[in-house]
Amino acid sequence: MRIKLKLRTALLIGAGTALATALTPASASASPAHPAPSRSAQSSSGMIVLDCFTQPQVRPHRYLIACGDGNNGLVSLHWTHWGPKSALARGLDEVNDCQPYCAAGKFHSYPVTVQLDHAQPWPGHPKQRYYTQLRLTYTANTPPQTSRHMTYRLVSGGAS
Repeated sequence: MRIKLKLRTALLIGAGTALATALTPASASASPAHPAPSRSAQSSSGMIVLDCFTQPQVRPHRYLIACGDGNNGLVSLHWTHWGPKSALARGLDEVNDCQPYCAAGKFHSYPVTVQLDHAQPWPGHPKQRYYTQLRLTYTANTPPQTSRHMTYRLVSGGAS
């Protein structure tokens, strides 16, 4: 009985780690504690979005919404606009159904349009501004118990 419990615990920890790794933005890989913004994080408009690790991103292909557990993230993002007031993209929202519990859940993809706005100066970076709000509009089905229009406040380290 104890061996089964230990094995189950190890499998859950491994699954959670794999899930977090799979949805972590590419910029979150091992890097110095305070790296200079990468060339890809320097846009002509001076606009960035901060990921869960407070790394600046410009037109990211992936963006993790659920920083704490990795159960919700945007993928396949194709940006049509990236300007001083807003940014627009199409992509997929990948949401874990957490059935029967999150570690055993399955991810489902939902087509969305993404809007970033409410730009603010990025503290400590005088020439950079960052988007502080993310809006999703589901263009087909929505995740269960989810509104067609969702708004997230982005703090200095991703969605809240």
